[in-house]
Amino acid sequence: MTRVPFAARVAAGVAVTVVEEARKLPGSALMLPMTVVSEALARGMRFQQQVTALAIKGDLIIASLPVIGTPTEEQPSWASFDEDEDDVFDAPVVTDDVDVPDAPVAEPVAANGRFALYSTPPLDEPVQDTSAKRAPSVDKPEIVEMIDFDTLALAQLRARLRTLSIEDLETLLDYENDTLARAPFQTMLANRITTAKAK
Repeated sequence: MTRVPFAARVAAGVAVTVVEEARKLPGSALMLPMTVVSEALARGMRFQQQVTALAIKGDLIIASLPVIGTPTEEQPSWASFDEDEDDVFDAPVVTDDVDVPDAPVAEPVAANGRFALYSTPPLDEPVQDTSAKRAPSVDKPEIVEMIDFDTLALAQLRARLRTLSIEDLETLLDYENDTLARAPFQTMLANRITTAKAK
């Protein structure tokens, strides 16, 4: 068998490669602009990195020279860091012997209107002991035990109101009036009873 000359084999390989690349041309033509742009950006970034690395090496060399050295930069007055703030708080406050009265401390005020149900009492009021206020002679109705009414917060009660019947709501209101008599709970139950009866 005779061997095909090397030049003929290379020419056949080139021809096949040209045909393959010609078939890929429509797909690669769409990607060509993005490929060119991304390649240009990548080369630009590599060039900037090389220039920055050279500038850093130059700064190190210039700073090590005893005659030319770069002057030390002072921190600008507007620049502050966490470490610096600790020093500010530890430093004594100079008032130039001027007696400045302390600002009055504002006391929390209870909310009015529709959000009064959810407001918290002022901090200086003592927390009421609800267990001492409960009358010992009141029997717990079945609905109170079923929903564990005594441990519910106002928001939890509000979430369960729509599932209760009018009779259950009235029973809970009577129980609340006879035991703890918490105004937000009484108001919420009364409002729900009114709404349920209006339907």
